[in-house]
Amino acid sequence: MSLLSIGKSGLLAAQAGLATTGHNITNANVTGYNRQVVVQGTTPPLQTGDGFIGTGTEVAQIKRVYDDFLNRQLLGAQTNQASLETYSNQINQIDNLLADTTVGLSPALQDFFKSVQTADANPQSTATRQAMLSSAQSLASRFNGIAGRLKEMQQGVNSGITASVNEVNSFARRIADLNNTIAGLSVDPSALPNDLMDQRDALIAELNKQVALTVRPGENNMLNISFGTGQPLVIGNRAQELATQNSPFDPERIVVGYQTQGKFSPLPDSVITGGQLGGLIDFRNSGLDVANANLGKVAAGLADAFNDQHKLGVDLNGQMGGNFFKDIHAYVGYDNRNSPSSTVKVDATIVDASALTTSDYDINYNGTDFIVTRASDGATTTINPYPQTQPQVIDGVAFSITGAAGGPDHFLVRPTYNAAQDFGVELQDKNKIALAAPISTSVPNTNTGTGKISAGAVNANYLLPGNQLAAPVTLTYNKAANTFTGFPATAAVDVTVNGTTTTYPAGTPVPYTDGATMTFQGIEFSITGNPANNDTFTVSPGSGVGDARNGTLLAGLQSKNILDGGHATFQAGYAQMVNFVGNKAREVQIASTAADTTVQQAQAARDSVSGVNLDEEASNLLRYQQAYQAAGKIMQVANTLFDTLLSLNQ
Repeated sequence: MSLLSIGKSGLLAAQAGLATTGHNITNANVTGYNRQVVVQGTTPPLQTGDGFIGTGTEVAQIKRVYDDFLNRQLLGAQTNQASLETYSNQINQIDNLLADTTVGLSPALQDFFKSVQTADANPQSTATRQAMLSSAQSLASRFNGIAGRLKEMQQGVNSGITASVNEVNSFARRIADLNNTIAGLSVDPSALPNDLMDQRDALIAELNKQVALTVRPGENNMLNISFGTGQPLVIGNRAQELATQNSPFDPERIVVGYQTQGKFSPLPDSVITGGQLGGLIDFRNSGLDVANANLGKVAAGLADAFNDQHKLGVDLNGQMGGNFFKDIHAYVGYDNRNSPSSTVKVDATIVDASALTTSDYDINYNGTDFIVTRASDGATTTINPYPQTQPQVIDGVAFSITGAAGGPDHFLVRPTYNAAQDFGVELQDKNKIALAAPISTSVPNTNTGTGKISAGAVNANYLLPGNQLAAPVTLTYNKAANTFTGFPATAAVDVTVNGTTTTYPAGTPVPYTDGATMTFQGIEFSITGNPANNDTFTVSPGSGVGDARNGTLLAGLQSKNILDGGHATFQAGYAQMVNFVGNKAREVQIASTAADTTVQQAQAARDSVSGVNLDEEASNLLRYQQAYQAAGKIMQVANTLFDTLLSLNQ
């Protein structure tokens, strides 16, 4: 090998070094670019009698400086950051909504119950009754307004999910195309298309911000990409197509799945984590749905409890009260994959506010029975008997299932899902507000003893057929036997003393105990003192005029623990929702801040290995420039020696 060839090899190697360094410098600000270095090696030496003489250098490889471990760390941090940022942006909208006192529910609740108290103070006034109806309408509007805003947010989540899935598909196709190109250019393992591999990594990073990925090496330098629990997204040079579709149970809810040969196969939400898509789905399930269900629980609980008490009162026309608010029917979703021959209809009505939960319920027909499964904990209840003779109550919800199943039918029941949206005032006539009690009690002046009778009240049994009083009931005291007689001939009487209840059959005398609660036909009262022989006490039908005893009970619902098994008031239930949203927003904000720091640290660690350091590259420029000049000098010396040899022959 001549000295000229050695100089030439050094010149070419230095030229490659200069080009690579320049390439690094010009791409220093390109996202995802991994710096490249020239790997040089010596060419085979020439053996002579004096030993081995070097023949120069060669460029063995233009190597991409890439650390897979650090890159995976960065991908994990970035997908978590994108998920938390998306969640935070969404939950803050609910937090801001509830923090606005002009649209909050608490002032409307307070105004409504204040109007009930005002009506109680003057039960014969049509003006106060009308004001009570107006406050009820305002309360309904407030429920509807908050629910409407939450529905708008759900539509926004649907749009975001659709847009994110479109992004995922776009990135997946481009990565598959690059996989194909890279595989075709990777015949020589020492000559890889570094820039194309950087482009692919940059696309993977962007795709990773949409959904958390698992990246594994494939054949010929291709990469296989999956998400969730191994759901494929890119296999070699083929991209799997994701799609969105309305939920089979809820047309207002978008679900994600695979689109294969025109057939949609939905994926469970649990497999979609990380990134914007995972953040949206996580927010919908653990933020938006929870807030909506808790708001619905307050609305449904208020409607049910207020209606139950209102029905136990008497209006200005002397008639028993009806529904004040509209009955709340649970949302029932029918699986569109159910058998076409199925005629099953499911109705679920909220009947007990204290037992109400925020959980959804799955109803499945197993060929013999309908099984109701509570989604929150998997507890199951069998509808028995079926066909039903009456609705079966589960967690305060009366399930009524009719029709004939056609196969493994499946239904979704969401008791509080639309409750706030459906909350409304049914009563329109102010004279039908039942503020009065349906009974009254009295003691005649002719009594000679000191016995007194309480004002009396009624419970739900009073509404059963035949239990409502058509005429006064007069009770007479027999001092010798210490008993009362005169109860309706067909009514059994319950006597409760210190929490212990004893039932006396219809038509039998009832022993007297001072202060004991006596109950018949849903009427409750107590007698105290020392009645004399033949003293009488009268229980009469109420007139509905000038009485607000039932109205007082209606107003008392404001401070009564009704929700959550009798542990929370309506305002406390709403406050729990506000606290949940506020705490969740703060929790995600803190996590998001921590995720930002993690990304910065992971990015710095990756850049310390793969990033371009301009100072280092400037040094390399000088080094390769000097090497280039030195190699040129070698060639100049070789040329001079060659000229000298030629001149010797002349």
